[in-house]
Amino acid sequence: MGNNHSSPVVPHQSREQRIGINTNHNHSAPVSRINLRCHKSQASLRKSISSHDTISSEKPAASPHNYHPNVTHISPTLTTYTPLTPSISRQDAEARAYNAFLKSFPEYQNTWILDTLRRTDFARLDRTGETYVDYMGGAQHPESLVRVHSAFLTEAVMGNTHSVSNSSKLSSQRADEARDAVLSFFRAPPGYTVVFTANATAALKLVGEAYPFRTNNGYILGADSHNSVHGIREYASRRGAEVHYIPSTSTGGFVLSTAKDILSQHRPQNGSSLFALTGLSNISNAKNSLSIIEFASSLGYHTLLDAAALAPSSVISLSETPVDAMAISFYKMFGYPTGVGALIVKESFLGILERPWFAGGTVDVVQVPGSIFTRASNLHEQFEDGTINYMTLPAVTDGLRFLSAYLPFLPLRLSCLTHYLATSLSLLRHDSSGTPVVNILSRLPSRRLKSVGEQGDTGSTISLIFLSPSGEMIPNSFVEHVAVSRNISLRTGCMCNPGGAATLLGVQDQMERLYPGVTLKDFERVVGRELGVVRISLGLASNFQDVWKIVMFASSLADSRTRQALWDAWTNVPIGQAM
Repeated sequence: MGNNHSSPVVPHQSREQRIGINTNHNHSAPVSRINLRCHKSQASLRKSISSHDTISSEKPAASPHNYHPNVTHISPTLTTYTPLTPSISRQDAEARAYNAFLKSFPEYQNTWILDTLRRTDFARLDRTGETYVDYMGGAQHPESLVRVHSAFLTEAVMGNTHSVSNSSKLSSQRADEARDAVLSFFRAPPGYTVVFTANATAALKLVGEAYPFRTNNGYILGADSHNSVHGIREYASRRGAEVHYIPSTSTGGFVLSTAKDILSQHRPQNGSSLFALTGLSNISNAKNSLSIIEFASSLGYHTLLDAAALAPSSVISLSETPVDAMAISFYKMFGYPTGVGALIVKESFLGILERPWFAGGTVDVVQVPGSIFTRASNLHEQFEDGTINYMTLPAVTDGLRFLSAYLPFLPLRLSCLTHYLATSLSLLRHDSSGTPVVNILSRLPSRRLKSVGEQGDTGSTISLIFLSPSGEMIPNSFVEHVAVSRNISLRTGCMCNPGGAATLLGVQDQMERLYPGVTLKDFERVVGRELGVVRISLGLASNFQDVWKIVMFASSLADSRTRQALWDAWTNVPIGQAM
């Protein structure tokens, strides 16, 4: 349950019969039956959507929504649907579905400015026909941002910042502007600075390797966290500090009272301890309350916020939530540039960190031979090893300005799309058995946003597994193969979040029995199936057409003949090409 996506595993015949596939192909090891788990979150989502939000018809429809020509109104009755019939024009069905969507979600029209953005800065998505739903993996870059940056580089002469030449001064000036832009975007009060890194992972590592862990302090973190947060425990353990986990709920995140109890139980006594909070889970979609940061600080903890998944679609104010340090990646926020992240950090917190080494750019004087050295006078320079990525920092400034203009509209838009998509997928039924096509495992929003400026209580990610007519899990690798053939960019696997994945998949007991040297393949053999989920995540450029195509994609797997044909095509593709 590490960084890998789902392994291309195709089971033997008996398993294929159980999942409703007829074939004699023998592709790989068996995948055992799993129980269909219908989380309360799905039921609560349906309950939270009022009657006028549910698209239905008087007669049983042959489509997952009111795409069918006979559907003319919206009924308060919640129904289930079978796939779109082949005779219906896809374009006509999409138009009908969009009109029904706007009737159910009229507030979506308040985000029209993002439709304009889709037609301009993200027109390539429609030109290429690619349905991109992996915004949790990385945002799509605005074309105007690339053009502006390219025009700047065409005219600018920039040089290494570790000099006083004109080119170096220009680079330093643009770097300072980028720092100021970051602090302004996150509403940081005086006392904060910005350390530029390669990404959020590098920012978290900076804290982990330099934090003064001792035998009398500890490291507290949530089970539903990214591996880059889990990895800090290695630094803590090697220095004798205790590591304590806050358990995850069945749909990710943690119970606030439980987190407070654990923090109180292990509160710092004769030293300092570190509490790392995941703002938004990249697999479970759970958004943890930032209020826990103030509580932890009151107990004497230093606080670290992993905001890599949170920052792209949520407003974060460091004036309201004065965390000691926060890690972000800019490509997650606005797609370009990659290879640049930041640690936004209190200067007082940097002052207590103990760097294990020094490098070019971080020191003022070094005695050679000898052991004496003096670190750079500027705190942020002491943590920026070597030369920063000065050529791309002007794009960070422009990217933050770009996102600032559109971020207020994004939560409302994503709320509409996420509610529609989750409800549509959960209503899909197999044509042969009437059983669900998918099981949504991730946390669903408890409320629907109604106006621009509101903030959601979850993200816009849906993690699920596809089910056969008998309730058997269909391999994620097969789903991914079909998605690729339909020009759909989604992701499968455990998303570098083993704790969150184990909770959603219900394999915590097997996780506890892991042994040194175990591999993902070993783990999958113990569990008896592929490990991981299918993740669909929406973002800045997402629109109705994207979620419509995802529903149509899922609907095709509900049709027995279509599913069989896709399976046959997959089993005839070599494993190395199936992905």
